[in-house]
Amino acid sequence: MNSPVDTDLDDPDYSAEGQDDTALENEARFAGDTGTLPVLARRVLVRLLQGPSLDARRHEKLWAIFKRYEKDLKSRLHDIFLELVVDNETKVAFTRQVVSDEVEVPILLRKQSLSFLESVLLLFLRQKFTHSDAQAERAVVDQLEMTEYLKAYERSDNVDMSRFGRQMEGVIEKAKKLGVLLKLPGAEDRFEISASLRLLFPVEEIHALTEAYRRHLPADIVPVPEETL
Repeated sequence: MNSPVDTDLDDPDYSAEGQDDTALENEARFAGDTGTLPVLARRVLVRLLQGPSLDARRHEKLWAIFKRYEKDLKSRLHDIFLELVVDNETKVAFTRQVVSDEVEVPILLRKQSLSFLESVLLLFLRQKFTHSDAQAERAVVDQLEMTEYLKAYERSDNVDMSRFGRQMEGVIEKAKKLGVLLKLPGAEDRFEISASLRLLFPVEEIHALTEAYRRHLPADIVPVPEETL
């Protein structure tokens, strides 16, 4: 998964509707430009490459442009050995490295490793998202709820409470940077869990993490049932 860059390109000027495409093309091209993709499509391509995902809830106008040029964007990504993953139901798309037994693929995107606490939080968020999705509700979580859950995994012999507190804050911050937690307008400590979580972390990976960490669960914490993931 590519490293995210917190840059929002979802600007009214990029709308696929009501704009003069010809004028926009002429304005946006630069000296010596030999690119063949329309400028609007290029902006979506940049968003996909910046990562971690293109989410219609956050980038409504870009999503409309993405669907308009999806075939071209997929082809362009294949040129650099990247695969385009799209979930039209949740309206989320992202890129990942092509894996092939037929050809040697140069690696452009590097996988990010997750710490134990980061994995624990993702399992928790995945459970919350799946439950809310089944109820046709938005998956919302607050900072205190995440912190309280992570506290259960603190080592019983830990003597540095402040250090563990900083670790928990860092774990939540990483979830934000990965695009898994989306800040709700007007709410300082409340977040929506992005549908991208289901795609960025496939079921196989979640099951593997669940099994690996099941033995670390405190006695009063109920494991995430596999059928809910």
